Amino acid sequence: MTKADLKKTPVTIIGAGLAGSEAAYQFIRKQHPVTLYEMRPTKTTGAHTTDLLGELVCSNSLGSNVHDRASGLLKEEMRLIGSYMMDTAYKYRVPAGNALAVDRDAFAREITRYIKNHNLVDFKNEEALEIPKEGYVIIATGPLTSEPFEKVIAEFLGSENLSFFDAVAPIITAESIDMTKAFRGDRYGTPGEGGDYINCPMNKQEYLAFLSELLKAERIELSKLEKDEQLSKSDFFSACQPIEVIAESGPKSLRFGPLKPVGFAEQLGGTKPYAIVQLRQDNLLGTLYNMVGFQTNLRHKEQERVFRMIPGLENAEFTRFGQMHRNSFVNAPKTLLPTLQTKKNPNIFIAGQLSGVEGYTESAMGGLVAGKNILRMLNGKEPVEFPKETMIGALLNYITFEGHKKFEPMNINFGLFPNIEGEKKEVRRARIIRQARTALRSFLKELD
Repeated sequence: MTKADLKKTPVTIIGAGLAGSEAAYQFIRKQHPVTLYEMRPTKTTGAHTTDLLGELVCSNSLGSNVHDRASGLLKEEMRLIGSYMMDTAYKYRVPAGNALAVDRDAFAREITRYIKNHNLVDFKNEEALEIPKEGYVIIATGPLTSEPFEKVIAEFLGSENLSFFDAVAPIITAESIDMTKAFRGDRYGTPGEGGDYINCPMNKQEYLAFLSELLKAERIELSKLEKDEQLSKSDFFSACQPIEVIAESGPKSLRFGPLKPVGFAEQLGGTKPYAIVQLRQDNLLGTLYNMVGFQTNLRHKEQERVFRMIPGLENAEFTRFGQMHRNSFVNAPKTLLPTLQTKKNPNIFIAGQLSGVEGYTESAMGGLVAGKNILRMLNGKEPVEFPKETMIGALLNYITFEGHKKFEPMNINFGLFPNIEGEKKEVRRARIIRQARTALRSFLKELD
């Protein structure tokens, strides 16, 4: 096939979340037409609330933005490669300390306006019910893939999909927070300078009363599908466990988790709170706040009753309640290559959370990699694997490593890189960062 023929080859993207939208942009910028499928709102997922492309469901935070953190370095790599999702996130950034958080509505509307209406995008607002047999395909239907299409994927791959359960946190209005009991500040922040988070401190008596009611609170009944899959604690991805599930681990579990009280004593005149609830700004106007770590499956009335026991939230106005939903992902070590091509058909890619990565930034990264590799193939080149020394390469190497005893979704982290015996933590991280940046600079010369 000639290069001219390759450039006429159709490209289909199924799913217009972060990965699918990122991939679509990569083709737009190279002037290659693409067909993009998105079933919402014609068919809902149970977790999404809008018809917008790139909607953020669980949280409005894309993780750390510090360059000596794994998540921050991943963002750095993606921006150097030309990530549309990262550029848009910085455009609609809201205060969140060292994290990159966005006004989720403005962020998604910008993506929708640009991608959905572009003249190179043939947008299909319908559920995909088959995998196209012609051209290149990126499957980026995400963790909330519809049951009919999930069966199509399972049949194509020749193996069953794995699944876990995820949950989202409530959002409350800023004006309903009692600031005579709450205070602004960042963990380990400077006293008197405020901060990006609103914090609700709890004494021991308040914490134990809250914990008692949280454990007794009525939960939403599981669907037949969830019951059939015998939901247990092990089904939850650890980073997104419902707060009531964490609480079941013991009376101190929340104090060592989402309600940890460290880093605030100096801001409170030397008094260390027994526990602390943090609220993170959720929109540019600063009118909405997300309850950090409060993913939950409690009934809505129970969320109001129990969460209003938190000092400062007695009159909290909820604009979104927490909820739990089923998440799916493929067995990447058995089905995918580090290029994100499927082993069964190299013209079909799987990207985003469906591939076994966890997190917004990581999901967008998959669309970026799949898009770049297909563009190479359209130009008569071989797809490339990112160097294992880079953040991108390390994560893709992890999810496609065939030696896992049990494969589970993974965020970007420094634990994906090999240790050197006797090396101190700070030295190790500095070495990983240095090697990652060096490897990416060399790799960029051959990527396009």
